Amino acid sequence: MPPLYLVVMVNPLRTFWQRISDGIEIQKIWMHFHREARASYAIYRKEVDSRLPEGHSRWVRFLEVSRILFWAMVLKLSPGRRVLLLLSLLVLAVPLFTFRYQGLTFWGGTGLLILLALELADRVIMKRDLEIAREIQNWLMPATPPAVPGADIAFESRAANTVGGDYYDVLFRAPDSARASTEPERLLFIVADVVGKSVPAALLMATLQASLRTLAALPISLLELIESLNQYVCAQNISGCRYSTAFVAELEPGDGRLTYVNAGHNWPVLRRADRRLERLETGGLPLGIMFSAQYQCGATNLAAGDVLLIFSDGLIEAEDDNQQECLREERRRCSCSTIAISRLVRRPCAPARRHHMYGCQDIRTALT
Repeated sequence: MPPLYLVVMVNPLRTFWQRISDGIEIQKIWMHFHREARASYAIYRKEVDSRLPEGHSRWVRFLEVSRILFWAMVLKLSPGRRVLLLLSLLVLAVPLFTFRYQGLTFWGGTGLLILLALELADRVIMKRDLEIAREIQNWLMPATPPAVPGADIAFESRAANTVGGDYYDVLFRAPDSARASTEPERLLFIVADVVGKSVPAALLMATLQASLRTLAALPISLLELIESLNQYVCAQNISGCRYSTAFVAELEPGDGRLTYVNAGHNWPVLRRADRRLERLETGGLPLGIMFSAQYQCGATNLAAGDVLLIFSDGLIEAEDDNQQECLREERRRCSCSTIAISRLVRRPCAPARRHHMYGCQDIRTALT
C-alpha cells in the first residue's frame, strides 16, 4: 500500500494536471506543440535563409545562424522589453561563467518571468480582439441555409486561424431590369477565397461581402454584378497583391436553371443523378487583378438528384501534422476524372473535420 501522503496528494495533482493540460492526452499535447514549433520555425527560417551567407564552414554558419535568430527574436520585442531581456540574460550568465554570486540566478529568472507575463498579457489582449473579429466575421455569413422548395442547401466553414479570408453567402434577389417583374426571386450564392490568411484577408473579405450585398440589391444581371464587383476589388487593391477568387451563381428555383461565373475559383463539381460528373469552369480572372477584365457566364440545369459541390482550396489542400494533404488521394483520382470524387460530394466536410483537430492549415469551406 502506498504511503498516506502520496494518497492524499493524488487528487490535487490530478486536478492540477487537468487544469494544465485541459484534459488533452499527452500524445495530442505533443502534436499541438510540434505544430506550433514548426510554425514558429517557419517564421524565423525565412529570415535566416534570406540573410545566411554561403560558402562558410559549419562552425561559422552555426554562429551566424545563432546571431540572426537572436536579433530576429530580440527585435520583435519593444525597446523596454529588449533591455529587460538582455539584463536578465546577463544576470543569469554571471554565476554560470564565474561560479560565484549564485543569488543572481533568482533575479535573472525573475526578470525572464516578468517578461513572460508581459508577453502573455499582450497575447491575451490580441486573442480577445481576434475572438471579437471572429464573431463579427461569423455574423457576416449566414448561419442557417434558406428554405428553397425542391433543393437542400448546406454549408460549412472552419478557419485554421481565428479569422480568415474565405467567404460564402446565400441570398434571394429580385429579377434584373431585363426580365419581367412578375418572375419569382432568384437564389444568389457565392463562395470566395481572398488571398492570404488571418486579419488582412478577413478585412478584405468584409469589404467583399458589403459590396456584394450592395450590388445584389440592384436590378442588374449576374455578369454586370461580377464586373462591378471586380472593379470594386481592383479599386481596393492598392498594393496590387490582394485579390480574391470567387464562384458566383444564380439559381431559378422554378425550373432549376443555374447561371454562374467562375472568377478563377476551384472548379465546382456537379454530380448528376446518373453519377456523371461535370465541372463548372466558365468565367474569367480572379477578382481584383485587372480592372477591365471580361467575364463570361456559364449555364446549366439542375434536376432532381443532382448534387453541386462548391468549395475553396482549403478543403482539398488541408494538411495534417505530417504536412500531407488530407485529400491527396481524392485529388489524384479526381484529376483522372473517375467517380471517386463522389465521395467528396456525398460527405464534403467529413475528411476535413477529421483532420481539423490535427492542424489542417487552411479554412475548410463547403457549400452543397
